[in-house]
Amino acid sequence: MRDDDSTMPAASVASASRADGDATPRAPRRRKASIRASNESQLLACAEAVFAERGFEGASTALIAERAGLPKANLHYYFPTKLALYWRVLDDVFAEWNAAANTFDASDDPVAALGGYVRAKMALARRRPLGSKVWANEIISGAAHMQDILLERVKPWMETRVTLIDRWIAQGLLAPVEPRTLLFMIWATTQHYADFDAQIRALAGKRALTAAAFDATTEEVVKMILRAAGARSSGNGDAVRAGGD
Repeated sequence: MRDDDSTMPAASVASASRADGDATPRAPRRRKASIRASNESQLLACAEAVFAERGFEGASTALIAERAGLPKANLHYYFPTKLALYWRVLDDVFAEWNAAANTFDASDDPVAALGGYVRAKMALARRRPLGSKVWANEIISGAAHMQDILLERVKPWMETRVTLIDRWIAQGLLAPVEPRTLLFMIWATTQHYADFDAQIRALAGKRALTAAAFDATTEEVVKMILRAAGARSSGNGDAVRAGGD
């Protein structure tokens, strides 16, 4: 048996050569991409914590890099400026909140859609409270760094939901509420459990809500909002859930 490629068709030899040539650089590229993703994730998590604690003005890239355990030069390799990093944190928070709103698209039933939205927002308040605080601090400070997000992304989303809520009202499935006020109430209530967790702990006399207690609180919030909105459903099961009976 010969150990050279003389018995292989020319096309096969060329194909094999390309495959061998490609195999070597792929692994380093994958490793480099993995390292980049890991470093970005670490920097974003630490930036979110520092921005939540100190706000945009009080935070520094040096402090964020130190918190992440990376040289400051590494931070600026991924995010050239503090503003770029800050905007990325805000954008990530909005992306998660926007994903939570998919319940509006998953059901045309106001009980299921609004209830699902409230649950998703409460879950985010529990899982990502620091992101909510960064967003709240920016809004309280005048939203100077996120006008693009508000006007180009949040507002168009809200207007589609206003149209949907108005349709539910016309169908008699919701009380004649002002749609934007309803959405503001949902945001204020759900994000309260992230933004004012210290107040909740102090007044409740507990270090933190347990998972079971938070789930129970979530369902109570759902029932209150559905009652306030006068939500009705054509399905008997959902109608009972909306009324909380």
